[in-house]
Amino acid sequence: MFKTKQDFINKIHLIISVCIVIPVSFVYGFNPSLKFDIQLQTIDEHNFFKAIMGLYLGFSTLWLLGIFKNNYLKISILTNIIFMIGLGSGRILSIVLDGTPTFGYIFGTFAELFLGFYGIWVLTNKNTNFAKK
Repeated sequence: MFKTKQDFINKIHLIISVCIVIPVSFVYGFNPSLKFDIQLQTIDEHNFFKAIMGLYLGFSTLWLLGIFKNNYLKISILTNIIFMIGLGSGRILSIVLDGTPTFGYIFGTFAELFLGFYGIWVLTNKNTNFAKK
């Protein structure tokens, strides 16, 4: 997984993402009211959250491939950037339009944006294998 310090730098945000996104996906899919102020009422709502769970698990699988197989690393980083910045941007939009959520969502916003921008840094840093030198 980590052969060099550079491997650690290139992959740590993917590992952090997997360690957070997989458990959150199961909470969303099976019991969102456990950690969030969400009460699902209809089958459609349950279906929606199970689909989100599947999406999260699918992306996590790709990130795991990137962690363990270097030929998947770049696409893993790109999808992680899009996933995290997309979530963070949506949360910022919600804060502006809907108001301030609970602390967990505020923390999540900063964490998602940090992980997304860290991925951009990995792809553009001249000391990594990805950036043009």
